[in-house]
Amino acid sequence: MRQGESFPLGAWLQRGGTNFSIFSKSATLIELLLFDRVDDTAPSTVIKLDPGKYRTYHYWHVCLPGVRTGQIYAYRAHGPFDPAKGFRFDPQKVLLDPYGRAVVVPPHYDKAAASSPGDNTPYAMKNVVVDTRDYDWEGDSPLKHPFDRTIIYEMHVRGFTAHPSSGVSAKKRGTYAGLIEKIPYLKELGITAVELMPVFQFDPFDAPLGHVNYWGYCPVGFFAPHAAYSSDPTPIGTLNEFRDMVKALHRADIEVILDVVFNHTAEGDHTGPTLSLRGLENGVYYTLDETDKARYANYTGTGNTLNANQPIVRRMILDSLRYWVREMHIDGFRFDLASILCRDEKGKPLENPPVIWDIESDPILAGTKLIAEAWDAGGLYHVGTFVSDTWQEWNGRFRDDIRSFMRGDSGTVTSFASRILGSPDIYSHKEREPEQSINFVTCHDGFTLNDLVSYEKKHNEANGENNRDGSDDNRGWNCGVEGPTDDPAIERLRNRQIKNFLAINLLALGTPMALMGDEMRRTQRGNNNAYCQDNELSWVDWTLLKKHRDIHRFLQRLVDHRLAQRPVTRGQSKSLSQLLLDARFQWHGVKRNQPDWGYHSHSLALTAHLRRGRVVLHLMVNAYWEPLEFELPEIGQGANDGWRRWIDTYLDPPRDICDWSEAEQVEGSAYRVQDRSLAVLLQQLPAKRRSRKNQGSPLAMPKA
Repeated sequence: MRQGESFPLGAWLQRGGTNFSIFSKSATLIELLLFDRVDDTAPSTVIKLDPGKYRTYHYWHVCLPGVRTGQIYAYRAHGPFDPAKGFRFDPQKVLLDPYGRAVVVPPHYDKAAASSPGDNTPYAMKNVVVDTRDYDWEGDSPLKHPFDRTIIYEMHVRGFTAHPSSGVSAKKRGTYAGLIEKIPYLKELGITAVELMPVFQFDPFDAPLGHVNYWGYCPVGFFAPHAAYSSDPTPIGTLNEFRDMVKALHRADIEVILDVVFNHTAEGDHTGPTLSLRGLENGVYYTLDETDKARYANYTGTGNTLNANQPIVRRMILDSLRYWVREMHIDGFRFDLASILCRDEKGKPLENPPVIWDIESDPILAGTKLIAEAWDAGGLYHVGTFVSDTWQEWNGRFRDDIRSFMRGDSGTVTSFASRILGSPDIYSHKEREPEQSINFVTCHDGFTLNDLVSYEKKHNEANGENNRDGSDDNRGWNCGVEGPTDDPAIERLRNRQIKNFLAINLLALGTPMALMGDEMRRTQRGNNNAYCQDNELSWVDWTLLKKHRDIHRFLQRLVDHRLAQRPVTRGQSKSLSQLLLDARFQWHGVKRNQPDWGYHSHSLALTAHLRRGRVVLHLMVNAYWEPLEFELPEIGQGANDGWRRWIDTYLDPPRDICDWSEAEQVEGSAYRVQDRSLAVLLQQLPAKRRSRKNQGSPLAMPKA
């Protein structure tokens, strides 16, 4: 046994052994525990780290010759137990290494044993020494797609293939390997990035009333992939299967974005379990209540708040991100409750939070996609004001305003117009590109797209909390009947509304995000908070794909036309998404050049003149309950022919959306847009330069 080194933190293989290093400022003794089996009642070896020899500053370290890959280990920490002063050392509790890169869970894991007095050794999660360098990436590296060429698909690793109808073999259902088998489906759909709900090792029992935590927003480690998502139960098997998944997605030109939780952990409030950070240095890792240090500041709604701008925690967050990019080839991160990262060590908002700038300026993370859920449960709402130069933001106002307008709410037309143009009312003050806005109508948190048009109220009874959980602000409309129906007229209306939402999301300026299964009308039966439903309520039922093939086809065509490269000038091609960024816009109402910004307006039209191109698009949206006649704009002399219909959500497939080359001629000077539907017309223009007179400005509208 050698003294070892304080760096790097965690367990790292060296020549002939393994170096262990862990941080604890206030501990009086650290014990390194070695196990032969994950459920051993006692460690096979206990190594007491004498602070006189095995401690450098606040770091405890030792190098053990002969310890190799596969060794199970954990820690115990001795020190003061004085919650009133913020200390919660408990030498009877087995602790995970915060930098552990693999976690094993005993068959009889018991979270309660980590919350109660006494030794919890056989029931505790533990770490495993692994060598992450022993993997053949075959030349793989992060893809670095630009945001204007990005279509995000938010998905749950387990929920994507767990259903028997997935066609994945039983052993691989709900795993990283199962996802690999479905890559052809993702490629066919046309998405360019998957955003995986949490895959850091989490505590599945971090849920009330005997439920499991399906979503995974309860991490116990920031460096280890969740072992239960692997078809290979061995620690190195989990790492390899995760990397196989990343490599396979990259081969299909699909990026991998991780939904990361750096705002809280599974250790919960003052009554919660001691799993790792709480037992190592409670007052450093967590933000404590200013008036009662025995309790935790709770800006997350989950019991505790990670002290993100404390220097030790800042480094841990940065080290974690670097690890996932460098060792796991991850392309980007979506930061859950990212406004937490803007609070200081006492929970007060910071104007220039150090951890945000650390992440943004880190050279290893350069080019990595950084996406903020720019709010928290403590009242900070930073959509449009998140502190950064390069971060994108989940645009919650896009979701709300698009839902409200399409439901037929009054007073929403100006907000709806702004969302279509990349939310200039939110972002123009920062002189940022529209892609800063991650546009979505649905996400994991809330109704699915099917449920948005099938329910007006949440139905979370299955969660066992008397329907008190989940948001009450859903802005859904059930089209006349609450829940499933056999009425063909209502089903047709619901299909139309779904296509309306998909079209708006894919045509709006910004970066579109779709929710797993929306393309086949996945339902959660009105549950808008299915965090604890690891069952068919949450899983993708692949039989729906055949039933709702028209929805899948509609989204597929939208994605294809958004991303397809089209000739612009000699030797230059651009996608529709790129052309729209460079377009000029002209607003209309049902009357040409007369947009109705009034409180009771339920319709709007927009002409997009694509610069240096030969195409003009004309969008007409009717959120009214009766058909409307829209006057068509006159493009001027030189048009190759009249307007042609690309999209009309009222029409049955395949006429609801077609290839541009197959667009049908539209006769007359007006177009009838049916109730609760939208239409997009296009016109081919000659290559010569044309006048831009009266084309208007994307900001030429009243303020919402």
